[in-house]
Amino acid sequence: MSAVFKALSDPTRRRVLELLRAGPASAGTLAAHFPFSKPTMSAHFAVLKAADLVEAEKHGKQVIYRLKMSVLEDALLGFAKTFGLGVQVETPDPEDTKNGDNE
Repeated sequence: MSAVFKALSDPTRRRVLELLRAGPASAGTLAAHFPFSKPTMSAHFAVLKAADLVEAEKHGKQVIYRLKMSVLEDALLGFAKTFGLGVQVETPDPEDTKNGDNE
């Protein structure tokens, strides 16, 4: 979990994750939103990959990044539980959905 929080500690990386919420994007498309050099952006992408927050897939010369939302959700839920924040995830009651009844 510490790798996730290291990744989230930087505003640039948080912004990359925000951009990826809209869908997969190439490294170049993401980098165009920032005034940093390619090596600097590559370092940010590497931290996000090491934290397993994004996955990278090579398409020819392009690298396409995709947000791994489940990893982010798990980390945030784990963090909330660590501090005793009563986070509850609602699950549907099977009796409510039985026979198509959705009252």
